[in-house]
Formats: sequence, structure tokens, C-alpha cells
Amino acid sequence: MRKTLVAMLPLAVSAALCLTSLPALADAAGPAVVAKADQRLWPEPVNTQNGFDKASRASLLSYVLVLQGMQKLSDADMLTSFKIKSLNRVSVEKWLKKEFEFSLLNYQRASKTCVSTDWTCVGNPGNTSDLLKKAADWNQNIPQDLLPWRDNLSRFSHAYIAEQLRLAALFPKVSSEIDRFNDREWNGDAFEDRQFLLTFDDGPTAGNGTTDDTLRMLETNKRSAIFFVLGENFQNRSSKSSAAAMAGLYQNQCVASHGWEHQSHAKWEQWQDSIKRTHALLNTTFAKDTVYPYFRPPYGQRKADSGTFFQEQGLQVALWNLDSQDWNSHVTPDDIINRMITLMLIKRHGIMLFHDIHPKAKSALPVMFDALGKAVDWRDCHKAP
Repeated sequence: MRKTLVAMLPLAVSAALCLTSLPALADAAGPAVVAKADQRLWPEPVNTQNGFDKASRASLLSYVLVLQGMQKLSDADMLTSFKIKSLNRVSVEKWLKKEFEFSLLNYQRASKTCVSTDWTCVGNPGNTSDLLKKAADWNQNIPQDLLPWRDNLSRFSHAYIAEQLRLAALFPKVSSEIDRFNDREWNGDAFEDRQFLLTFDDGPTAGNGTTDDTLRMLETNKRSAIFFVLGENFQNRSSKSSAAAMAGLYQNQCVASHGWEHQSHAKWEQWQDSIKRTHALLNTTFAKDTVYPYFRPPYGQRKADSGTFFQEQGLQVALWNLDSQDWNSHVTPDDIINRMITLMLIKRHGIMLFHDIHPKAKSALPVMFDALGKAVDWRDCHKAP
């Protein structure tokens, strides 16, 4: 056991070595190495609050140790690892501080269902330092049969934190969902414990495509989501049907804007027209007051000084904090199930990003609904944010 810990836990060095394998990325691209987990290594169901909380406690104790190691990465480590030319250390430290604070809060929340004989219960840590100390002690006494789970979660945490640190290092030069510019932007951080909202981007597809399949899946499972539609796609489909058909397509769901075209609204000269044009189209298609006053920027990219424009338009910027990576060709539906449930155990609340132009979510989500049972609350899209 001790030898294994020595190999795992001086993470400032091991993380840097691990991350140097990341190839260069375009600013708007997703991660080169997608964090993947294997929830099958966790031996107990997570479909009740007690089961969810136990798995959450264990996941958080492992996660914060990796987070502690990644915190030790120097600027040089990150510049080399992330293949970037400059980084914003203030932004990196801000993200790390927030992540430690949320991890502490989430462990405290998960501890409300603790019992004295539970090996995932380490007391009620009052601060981050206390949590890290308890996590280090806990890590030396993990049941032998759960070491494969711990090692798998550690690898997942390394890759996931690398995804987030790269975004933080680039912010605000390259804006993303990693941080907010003002209070008119929201990302799910303020949701209540074990509360999650489904969102889908980039649709609609042509008739009888994956958008239709996704909507039927949600209806069957009695779930709702916000669909952030691209004006161009919406107009193309609407021109082949009717406004009434489009309104009926999204019945019982929520519709908001993703802009007219899928390009960065931080660099596009016509970004304001993109937003106005899309909202005008939606407002002529749907009944009054049924189009939600949200805009989700493609790639999460928007101008730092755009707050005044959104306020004048009566809009809020809708970000996310749980990315399924379902658009990625290297990610399977099974990867999505494992990734998202693992993130739900660590984050314990938030906004999930999927894409209805891709088919993976329609098969992954029903499995997630079943696996999680009544352990979490799937938020009604009509009550967002």
C-alpha cells in the first residue's frame, strides 16, 4: 500500500509528466485527453440518497488529493503540458480556490447521511486543510478490493482537472464556461445539492433526426431540458414544415438561443446581430413569453464587455459546469454514462451539456436515469436558472 501511495501522491511531479502527453489544441477545441472513468469498479448502487452520498464521499476524498497535487504545477509545467504560450495564473488560482471550497462543501453535504461504521465518513472537516489531512489518512486505509476503483478515479481526476486548468489558464484571453464575467451569467454553481439541469445545444436536426429521437427519449422518461438552438438550423427546418410544427416539436421542453451560427461570439463581428436575429425568429415561432431569455455562446466564448448588451436585450448568458463531451468521436455512450455519473458524485449539482445533433445522449441518459434512481433531482427546465 505505501509503495502505491508514494507512486500516486507526489502529484505535482506525476501530474506534470502525465500532462506532457497532451497534444496542442485549438483555442475552441475540446480537451485532447478526455477524462474517462469506470463506475463499475464502485461496488454499490447509487440510486438512493444514502448510496449516492457514500459514493460521493469516497469520490471527493480521492478527488481533493489529486487536486492538491495539481495545485503544485508551476507556470512552466502548465505552459509545456497544455501547449499554450501564456497563462493567467490569477485565473488558475481562482479556479483552484473555488474547486477546493466546493469540494469541502460537497463533502459536508454528503456527510449528512453518515453512520459511524462507514469507511467513507472521516468526520466533519471544518476547512480545506482539515479535509486534505483527513483524505490523506483515509487514503492509506482504503479496503484492498477498492484499490482498482481508487486508482481509476485518480486517473479520471488527473485528466478532468487538466481539462479545467487549461481553460482557466486561457481565461479571459479565450473565454469559456470556466468563469463568469458578471452576475447576468449563470452556470449551475448556485443550484441546490443533488439538483441537475439537462441542456442540449446545436439543434435542431432535419426532420426525424436525432433531435426528434432526443425529444421522444425525454418525453418517455418524463424529463425536461433547455434546447439551445442555432437560428440557421431552426430556420432550415422550419422552412420545410411550419411554425406550429416547430412549436409542437418542443412541446413540454424549453427553447433558448445558441446564436445564428456555431462560431465564437467573442471574435465574430456580427455577434450582436446573430443573437437578435435568432431571438426574433424564435419569438415569431413560439407563443408569447415561452421563449426563454437565455443565450448560450458557442464554445462558451463571448466578449468580456458584452454584459451591457445582454442587459439591454433582457438576456442572460447560460453556461454549464458538467460537460459530457458527447460530440467527441473518441467518446462512447458508455464513456458518457461513466463520466457524467462520476462528475455528479464530485460536483453534486449543476448544468449538464449535451448535443441533440449527436445520438449518444439519447442512449446514455436513460441508463443514467435508471442508475441514479431517486438519488438526485432532475430540475424542471421551466424553473431555470
